Amino acid sequence: MKNLLFGILLGCFALISCTSDEDSFQKIDQTIHFYIEDVAGKDLLMPNTIGSYTSVSMNDVLAATDVASVSFSPKTDANSKNLLEYVAGATRQLQSGQDSDDRIYRSRIRVALTKKLTDSTFAEPVNDTLEILYHWTPEVFSVSKVSYNNSELPLTKDSENRNVVKITK
Repeated sequence: MKNLLFGILLGCFALISCTSDEDSFQKIDQTIHFYIEDVAGKDLLMPNTIGSYTSVSMNDVLAATDVASVSFSPKTDANSKNLLEYVAGATRQLQSGQDSDDRIYRSRIRVALTKKLTDSTFAEPVNDTLEILYHWTPEVFSVSKVSYNNSELPLTKDSENRNVVKITK
């Protein structure tokens, strides 16, 4: 009888512990696709094309060290446009809401762009500043605002619900 009662209690405990609470997960929405274009919409991230940026590097301005590379992935979208996919990696500095369930974090990244002038010459790298603001609640962590050289840029979503930012140079 004790074994039967123990078995029933063990089974009930197993069923209760296996239930999931969908509301307990935080949605993470931080991947950004950066496109760099001229005013006419021409892709400026074509690696071997004169007039395009052939070299891009990112450095974390808020990091503890002076040289803190930020990882990104050069990619091509379905329309053959080049982009930089940034997932994470830069330091996130708390801006507001330290003791609340509604916080704002900030990342600052120096973006160095090198333009190809001729087949054999390149311009000096141009250093720009990218600032990303994130909104955090217990339910969601998401990109809320993106600025490039102190100008706020439109933040949109693509068909797969990824964050898209177009930088015009």
